[in-house]
This record gives sequence, C-alpha cells and structure tokens, in this order.
Amino acid sequence: MNLDRAVLAFAGVMILISVALVYFVSPWWLLLTAFIGLNMLQAAFTGFCPAAKIFAAFGVKSGCAFR
Repeated sequence: MNLDRAVLAFAGVMILISVALVYFVSPWWLLLTAFIGLNMLQAAFTGFCPAAKIFAAFGVKSGCAFR
C-alpha cells in the first residue's frame, strides 16, 4: 500500500468512527467529521497532510500525491 492509499483509508476509517460516535454517543462528534473534511480540503489545495507525514515517518512508500 502506498502513501496515497494509506491516507485515504485512514480518512475513511476516521469518518466511519466519527459517524458511529455521533450515532451512539453525542451529536457533538460531528465536529470531528467537520475537522476531517476541512483537513482533506486544505490538503487538496496545499499538498500538506499531517497524516501523510506520519505515515511517511513509519516508512510507508510514497505515492504520486504526497511527495
């Protein structure tokens, strides 16, 4: 798995976790969903993604999006 796919998988898992937290715990967890969405939006425009930096530090091979 390359870095691009790892970041997308991580974002998807975090969205699903936040949806479950909204359903089972509190609607305030929608703030986590909004944070994830805003982070993905800024990464699309700036090319900087904190999750990509963390995965790269763990040795995940780079893809074409986050070099």
